[in-house]
Amino acid sequence: MNATPSTCTQDISAYVLCGGKSVRMQEEKGLVLYKGKPFIRWIIEAIMPITSNIILVTSNGDYSLVGLPMIEDIYAEKGPVGGIYTALEHSSTEQNLILSCDIPKINTALLSKIAEESSVNDSHVTFVSDGKNDYPLIGIYKKTAVKTFADAISADKLKLCPLVNMISHQKIIINSDEKAHVQNVNSKAELLSLNLLDQ
Repeated sequence: MNATPSTCTQDISAYVLCGGKSVRMQEEKGLVLYKGKPFIRWIIEAIMPITSNIILVTSNGDYSLVGLPMIEDIYAEKGPVGGIYTALEHSSTEQNLILSCDIPKINTALLSKIAEESSVNDSHVTFVSDGKNDYPLIGIYKKTAVKTFADAISADKLKLCPLVNMISHQKIIINSDEKAHVQNVNSKAELLSLNLLDQ
């Protein structure tokens, strides 16, 4: 496959946020097994054709099993807003793919679409929506958004959806066939349902 400016490039950094409390899952979500592999490995495999510059935002040393760089949140207990700020502050690239660690069915095609749309748009954030629900933890965040996230943390405004809707953004509307790829798996029941659907 021929590389293009938006695929197979080191102009994008990818950060997987692995800092959630995993209360509903009762174990570290990114390390939960799906079809014999941890969620985090499925996500990494989807990212690899786009960039090999992948960093995990986590303080959990158990993620060392995947052999990728890990950074800790600059500000603890600030949720996804804090995780994104940490990623943007750390990054040296304009485009930054930000993903949660609970989307094992994410695929390269959708991530490539987000990256391509972001590369030709000036919006600070490009993320996925199904027209009803937004998925700001499947998106590209420009480095230029770092101050917005720093200000949000300073003001203790830690709800991600209102924040991304307040700044310049574009939504990539997915079709019904793509919805399975963005499903968050947050509990044992949701994991069981996912496994049953795949049988």
